[in-house]
Amino acid sequence: MDPLRSISAIAASGMHAQAHRLKVTAENVANANSTGTTAGEEPYRRQTVTFGEVLDRSTGALLVRVEEIGRDQSEFPLRYDPGHPAADENGYVRTPNVSSIIEMNNMREASRSYEANMNMYEAARTMRRQMLDLLK
Repeated sequence: MDPLRSISAIAASGMHAQAHRLKVTAENVANANSTGTTAGEEPYRRQTVTFGEVLDRSTGALLVRVEEIGRDQSEFPLRYDPGHPAADENGYVRTPNVSSIIEMNNMREASRSYEANMNMYEAARTMRRQMLDLLK
């Protein structure tokens, strides 16, 4: 088992998982104002990402993977807008359960985790290069 290969595989799996998390966060932000078009129709429901682990048999390392893309089941906020086509009989429109503050925090955390995994990948690559230079 090559430890530098394990490090690279672990870091690459982390980058892949965090990139997927950023994609889901971008979808949430893009749909933050997507209400239904008719009364009774649900607005956009926020997506969530759940990570899991998988054993890489070739290296013996535990890798991270996206286990599930779920839906946030919290209540939809109501906004009074009687002229909106999706307004109920009282004039309230259900709006998406997306919080821009939560999504910005998720984006920042995923970006930093991606960067940390990239630094680890680069460190393993540098160590491999130095090892090959020593063996010459």
